[in-house]
Amino acid sequence: MLYRANILFTPTPEAFSVLERGYIVVADDGTIEGVFETLPAQYAGAEVRDFGDALLIPAMNDLHVHAPQYRNMGIAMDMELLPWLNTYTFPEEERYADLAYADYMYRRFVHDLWLHGTMRAAVFATTHADATCRLADLFSDAGMGAYIGLVGMDRNCPQSLANSPETAIRDMERLVAHMAGSERVKPIVTPRFIPACTPQMLQALGDFAATHHLPVQSHLSENRAEIQWVRELEPEASCYGDAYRRYGLFGKTVTARD
Repeated sequence: MLYRANILFTPTPEAFSVLERGYIVVADDGTIEGVFETLPAQYAGAEVRDFGDALLIPAMNDLHVHAPQYRNMGIAMDMELLPWLNTYTFPEEERYADLAYADYMYRRFVHDLWLHGTMRAAVFATTHADATCRLADLFSDAGMGAYIGLVGMDRNCPQSLANSPETAIRDMERLVAHMAGSERVKPIVTPRFIPACTPQMLQALGDFAATHHLPVQSHLSENRAEIQWVRELEPEASCYGDAYRRYGLFGKTVTARD
C-alpha cells in the first residue's frame, strides 16, 4: 500500500525530515519499504491512499505506563506518591485478581493507546499472572508492540498484592513462555520499587533478568521522602540507583581492571 501526505519522519536518530506531499510505501507484512519525495517508477500504477494536507508522523512510544492505573488518571494529584499508592493505586490493582475486570479495563487501556497513536509501550501490569498474560494477548491481537512487566513486590503493600520471590519467578517464567511466539510483545522484569521489594525479591529478579537476558524497569528517586526511605532500607548503597545495581537490576556491571 502507498500513502501520500505531508510526512514527518526520522531517517537517523539525530534529525528529522519533512516531505511535503511525499509517499510512504508499506509492504504487505507492514514493513515500511521506503519514504519518497517523488514516487519511484517501480510503484507506478499502485494503489495510493491520499490523505491530502494531513500530517503523517511516526507512532508514539510510551516508555513508562501503568496499565492498571488507567482508571485513576487525574485522581488526587495533590497527594505525594506513597499516600496515593495506598489510597488509590493498590485498591484498584487488587481488582485485577478478577480476570473479567482485568480484561474489561485492559481492553479500554490498549484501545486508547492505539486511538492516540501510541503503538509501543513499556508497561507495568500487576502481580496477577492471569491478568498480565491477558494484557500481553491484547497488545499482540492489536498488532501493537510492548514490554509487559508482571510486578514483583513483597513488602510495604497489601498482602493481597504481595508475591513471594518464588511466586514472582514462577509467574515470570510463565509470562516468558506465554510471549515466546510473539514478535512485538516481550516480557520485562519489573520490581515495583526498592521500598516494595525485599533484598530477596530484588536478587531473585536480578538473577532472572541475567539468566533470561531480559530488560528491567522500575522507579527511581520520585520524591525526597522516598529517597530517604531507600537510604534507610539499603544503607550499603551509595545512592538509589546503586541499590538496584547491587542486585543486577541497573545496567551492566563494569569490573575495574588492575
